Amino acid sequence: MEKKSNIHQMAIIGVMAAVICVLGPLSIPIGVVPISFTNLAIYFALYTLGMKKGTISYIIYLLIGFVGIPVFSSFTGGPSKLLGPTGGYLIGFIFMALIAGFFIDAFLDKWYLCFIGMVLGTAVCYVFGTIWLSYQAHIAMGASLAAGVIPFIPGDLIKILIATFVGPQIRKRLIKANLFLA
Repeated sequence: MEKKSNIHQMAIIGVMAAVICVLGPLSIPIGVVPISFTNLAIYFALYTLGMKKGTISYIIYLLIGFVGIPVFSSFTGGPSKLLGPTGGYLIGFIFMALIAGFFIDAFLDKWYLCFIGMVLGTAVCYVFGTIWLSYQAHIAMGASLAAGVIPFIPGDLIKILIATFVGPQIRKRLIKANLFLA
């Protein structure tokens, strides 16, 4: 029975990694940093799998993109994407997943705390991305904030709101179907 459970867990983690792979490349180019649906997919993975397994599903996505499969924004992939101007955001998503996932796991019945956790996780992702963008593009921190954070705040808040209310419904349905892993 334990072996079947492990296979089931790996399959669901793989499915969520695939969901991130499908949503991640969908982006709207608005400058150096595109608007992406990667963070929304990560939030859904966290509600679906919990913090640890949700973060693992994102890391699998990151590794798939790293080896060159075009799963990053605008259907790109490879090490150059991680080392390029937006690589800090891709790495920052790991910490976003850990922080948001902790809040989701600990406070699922308190939507406002889940919301705060996703906002805090996103802020940490912004820090990683802004510092790396500034370094990589040789621009001031203010210019990095203007290019990689300020335009994204309204959209990211909308994605967080969507995840705050849709995520628990997804989790409830998975629990009802006996498919929830955490």
